[in-house]
Amino acid sequence: MKNQQTAPRTGSRAPALEPFRGSTPPGRRFLGSSVHHSVAQEIGSRIVRGDFPEGSSLPNEAQWSEFFGVSRSAIREAIKILMAKGLLNSRPKVGTWVENRDRWNLLDRDVLSWYASAPNALGFLRTVQEFRYIIEPEAAALAAERRSDSEMTEITRALEGMANAPTLSERTRADTQFHLAILKATHNELLIPLGTLIESALNNLFVHVTREANSLRYAQELHAEIERRIRLQDPEGARQAVRILLRDTDAMISKS
Repeated sequence: MKNQQTAPRTGSRAPALEPFRGSTPPGRRFLGSSVHHSVAQEIGSRIVRGDFPEGSSLPNEAQWSEFFGVSRSAIREAIKILMAKGLLNSRPKVGTWVENRDRWNLLDRDVLSWYASAPNALGFLRTVQEFRYIIEPEAAALAAERRSDSEMTEITRALEGMANAPTLSERTRADTQFHLAILKATHNELLIPLGTLIESALNNLFVHVTREANSLRYAQELHAEIERRIRLQDPEGARQAVRILLRDTDAMISKS
């Protein structure tokens, strides 16, 4: 049964809008057709980091419009974006308020990125790791059983891309492709969308953790073992290889 929609707390007031850091007025940074997306990014990140608590009312359109230096129509579109992500709710003559956290779409790419920049980002990464332990070992086992030759080629190509990447950012992209290729090889349509969460976890992890050369070499060996087990169609071996990789990631997080 779905949770009942949250009503704004009785007597709750919108938190005061703090000035933006930096010298550039917000409205001058928001250009072209992406204005409402930029506004949604700013408001969404403030919600996730706790500037606007669950159940609290938001400033009205006029206040936001003045604050950002953009049109009220841009504010309305931004609010619609955040409502679609489950962060906000709105009712005529009542206003707009922050939904309970359990209604937020945490698999949304934007919401994940806002969490990554929030004060408790490392805590959220640990939560993501728990989720990965549930999903990725079994996904690798399924991939070992079901992968096609072309899907195996895609996994191997991503592994080689990690090894040959000239920069850390390019290596991270190849790392992401490696895990996404494994999800695709499961032939389970419900697993593939979870790639968004895994992709965000990997990208955000490197924001907080700097890998040394020895650590990169070891991580490459762990990924190579996963690839080998899937290529050999060894489900249990693939499952265990992923668990070893995840434990290595746990150690990285604990050091950061």
